Amino acid sequence: QVQLVESGGGLVQAGGSLRLSCAASGRSFSTRTMGWFRQAPEKEREFVTAIEWSGSITHYADSVQGRFTISRDNAKTTVYLQMNSLKPEDTAIYYCAAQLPWGGSTWYQPGSYPYWGQGTQVTVSS
Repeated sequence: QVQLVESGGGLVQAGGSLRLSCAASGRSFSTRTMGWFRQAPEKEREFVTAIEWSGSITHYADSVQGRFTISRDNAKTTVYLQMNSLKPEDTAIYYCAAQLPWGGSTWYQPGSYPYWGQGTQVTVSS
């Protein structure tokens, strides 16, 4: 199993940047696909981005393509989300999530991720 702790959220003006971190503890971080999801009030949790355990393939929601970058540092067992050109519609709680080791599950579906962090709030002002 894995425990995940997000950090780096906060308040930023539109057009600004934030970097979120997700520190993982437990087994097999380097062989887990990792993802970021977000959830705004009264809305469903939605896929943001994912990075496969191989580290060579990443996926992005259309809404963040070109603005957000996911990366991982297996030595530090940490996954990052660099968010640039932030928009008010990016405001949400951001969650880090992990798949099973060696997993090749559907990367854009929350149900593919058994392990979740507590979330970190990102607020983008106009």
